Amino acid sequence: MRLAPPMLIAAGLLAGCAATPEQQAAQAERDAGHAAELAQQLDGFTAGDAQACLPVNTTRRTRYYGDTILYEVSGRLVYRTDTTGGCNLERDDILVTQTPIGRLCRGDIARTIDRTSRFQTGSCALGAFVPYRKTTEG
Repeated sequence: MRLAPPMLIAAGLLAGCAATPEQQAAQAERDAGHAAELAQQLDGFTAGDAQACLPVNTTRRTRYYGDTILYEVSGRLVYRTDTTGGCNLERDDILVTQTPIGRLCRGDIARTIDRTSRFQTGSCALGAFVPYRKTTEG
């Protein structure tokens, strides 16, 4: 079967987008590092029931671990949301969310912007917000 030239070009572009084994190994290593950092950050905290929304005026700090975002409310309370990916959070881009109702909700779309060029570099959907409370030691 003979492919038309445009189809060959499209097939070549798709093949060029496929990750090499080295890139896949590097990504797996980054993912393992993010998982270890996240586990360390949440050590001593207990997860609660997931919530659909998070009031943005209560958060004082945001941290990124791969496709996971932690919103710190206090030293004893953080909220975790897992994104759909695609936000380039590990590149030190700026996370931009728009919330006319004063809270972030599951399914809201977040965008990332390059710090230097101010061009959009990605977007992702936010997941449910899981509260993690510091376990009191007896």
